[in-house]
Amino acid sequence: MDASAAPVFRAQGLSKTYGSGDAEVRALRGVDLEIWPGEFIVMLGPSGSGKSTLLNILGGLDSPTEGEVHFFEHDLAHASEQELTRFRREHVGFVFQFYNLVSSLTARENVALVTDIAASPMSPEEALDRVGLAARLDHFPSQLSGGEQQRVAIARAVAKRPDVLLCDEPTGALDYQTGKVVLEAIARVNRELGTTAVVITHNAAIAGMADRVLQLGDGRIGSVTRPERKLVPDEIRW
Repeated sequence: MDASAAPVFRAQGLSKTYGSGDAEVRALRGVDLEIWPGEFIVMLGPSGSGKSTLLNILGGLDSPTEGEVHFFEHDLAHASEQELTRFRREHVGFVFQFYNLVSSLTARENVALVTDIAASPMSPEEALDRVGLAARLDHFPSQLSGGEQQRVAIARAVAKRPDVLLCDEPTGALDYQTGKVVLEAIARVNRELGTTAVVITHNAAIAGMADRVLQLGDGRIGSVTRPERKLVPDEIRW
């Protein structure tokens, strides 16, 4: 990494506990982590390993029980709800397993929901073109395949030009061929816009796309590896 660069995220001793007593669940246990500008990070691990909890804390959707987490100079661990809302609006794009599109709005209108409130967004047309949907602007979700709906969700996430794109099982509801198209859309955003991307998945094959792979288990980062050669989505097999 460039020695003069600052990490996008820096976490130290990050822990998260839900419930108490016999119902207590320790979702994260003392996680230390740095993520750098422009990286493509893949987080792997079984259900219950802490992947989604970590992603939610990085994205300002949740707060840690203990430890520190910073987005550049912003202290997320001690931020107010209002500050976290502003952080999410200005800096983070989210993509989830289920697309969360408004069924009564076209693809263009779904993306415009974000561009209407962003400070310096790209147009809905540009955002949809970046994910290969320039010809589907005026189609409703019911007229789109699952992969196309997920790409609309990606366009909506990146239209506000976020610093980071956080993706929780973005191919989990898709078949193999459709999943590869969605992964290419995420990789293109990372490559062409320099957006830092973090993808969590159960699918170990997707790790081949990463700059770094974080393997989580029992609320901890068990290992951090770098693929020998970064693959393009079309080279991935599962």
